[in-house]
Amino acid sequence: MNVLYWLDPWEPSPTVVVAVLAAAVLFARGARHARVSPLRQASFWFGLVALYIALHTRLDYYFEHEFFMHRLQHLVLHHLGPFFIAWAYPGAALRAGIPFRWRQRCVAPAMRAKAVRLALDVVFNPVVAVLLFVGLIYFWLLSPIHFKAMLDWRLYRIMNWSMVVDGLLFWWLVLDPRPAPPARLSPGRRIMIVVAAIPPQIVLGALIFFTPHELYPIYSICGRAFTWLSPIRDQQIGGLLLWIPGSMMSVFGALIALRHWMRLSTRERLREERRETPRREGPSAPARAH
Repeated sequence: MNVLYWLDPWEPSPTVVVAVLAAAVLFARGARHARVSPLRQASFWFGLVALYIALHTRLDYYFEHEFFMHRLQHLVLHHLGPFFIAWAYPGAALRAGIPFRWRQRCVAPAMRAKAVRLALDVVFNPVVAVLLFVGLIYFWLLSPIHFKAMLDWRLYRIMNWSMVVDGLLFWWLVLDPRPAPPARLSPGRRIMIVVAAIPPQIVLGALIFFTPHELYPIYSICGRAFTWLSPIRDQQIGGLLLWIPGSMMSVFGALIALRHWMRLSTRERLREERRETPRREGPSAPARAH
């Protein structure tokens, strides 16, 4: 089996191809005009490629037939991929990649629309952002919901896309390097919301890990990809993936938000010192002249 075998999608999806290709083209076009460092470009491409691999390759077969592989998929869709895309802060490049006429006729009026502004105010509210980020994980891991999502391909794709979109919104909010305003949250509040998302993930991961019976029998019913792995062991590995790597991604996000806070605080102090310096030198200038 070669690389092309693994790149062949298990269940082809035009939506994934169009979405990923559109993001790639816009970013590539915009990066030539916007100032995007090589590190930020590498971060964006890594996140985008990670999302594509988790959504549209042969690995999807294993994501559908093993619980711990499913958790690995959602770790990429909800945490890793969106995290690196948001860390690249690609908004300016993506906007620059849109043709100017399209921005004037379509994008700008849409962003000024009252319904769009209201929706963004809701999803970027810090309380709503945390509830959505953690709540979606809990919702899709409810045993009856998970059973149906793994059987119905339409619900399965809704589940995966909901994780991608919510991950992008959450990490975009947390990793915004700008001061507030124009950022929606101050650096301190960004740290608070990402820290608030850690305990619920630990609790759910521990609950899945320590449960002595099978919570998700759908994988046994449909056939497991790894027959040598027992259902309980599979469940324990999945719980650990939610418990440890998922929480560590949040810790990493908090550290980046803290770094932005320190950088912005230092910059503000330098500005204050520059404003105060002329005032201190003003009265002494005549004395020196005298």
